[in-house]
Amino acid sequence: MSKPRLEQVFASIRGKQRTFSKRIVVLPAYNAAPTLEATIADIPRGSVDEIILVDDCSRDRTVAIARSLGLTVIEHEKNRGYGGNQKTCYDAALKKGADVVVMLHPDYQYDARLIPYFIGFLEKGVCDVMCGSRIRTRRETIESGMPVYKYISNRCLTILENMVLGQNLGDFHSGFRLYVREVLETIPFHDNSEDFVFDSQFLAQAAYFGFRIGDAPVPCRYFDEASSINFRRSTKYGIETLKTLGSFALAKSGIYRSKLFRPAKWAATDGDGGK
Repeated sequence: MSKPRLEQVFASIRGKQRTFSKRIVVLPAYNAAPTLEATIADIPRGSVDEIILVDDCSRDRTVAIARSLGLTVIEHEKNRGYGGNQKTCYDAALKKGADVVVMLHPDYQYDARLIPYFIGFLEKGVCDVMCGSRIRTRRETIESGMPVYKYISNRCLTILENMVLGQNLGDFHSGFRLYVREVLETIPFHDNSEDFVFDSQFLAQAAYFGFRIGDAPVPCRYFDEASSINFRRSTKYGIETLKTLGSFALAKSGIYRSKLFRPAKWAATDGDGGK
């Protein structure tokens, strides 16, 4: 690449630098009592302005512990599922004026100490979306406790998603993600599934609307108290992810654009996704 072209690239990145006045962590929680306090303890002090926990009708002490820790707590009146929980998380963060939103599973799987570094990629204008990749090496991932069948399915799906979506991520299925406000205001996430495939749909939408997606390695822990879907639900998730890729391909080719890929500005007055 010629020097003038390189200068254009770096000038473009510098031109996208941001200053975040409000950084919010959102925790989509369900029966997270055993791990919530440890998760919060790892978030570096001063790195975020507020932590919002959305409880999806937990049957344990998740809400009581969250309140004792000084978190902002929102309780669902009925269980909506993982995707439905995230919708409430993002609406709440946007209403509170978040410039950047960190979505973190409260099950202590991901190393929350890295939050300031991941925010840095967004502040410097390098990315609009950042994901924590659990896949640095095969050995490290397996030794962390990820089941072999999940590792294999993750690798296969991630390779296919990179090919279809035109990306180069190491892990499309992370529960540690960061978004700048513009991403959440543009993507019609209220049209996404209420189930686990919400995450796959969201990244496909981010790619479709031209947002810059990046990732960096994040250590991950697997243990009995950490949340993890079983083989049957993993299989369903994989199939629905493949359907999402098909919908993306149809939209990009101009054959058919489903509601997932129709831009919808977030309604700042009522947070209903512009519906």
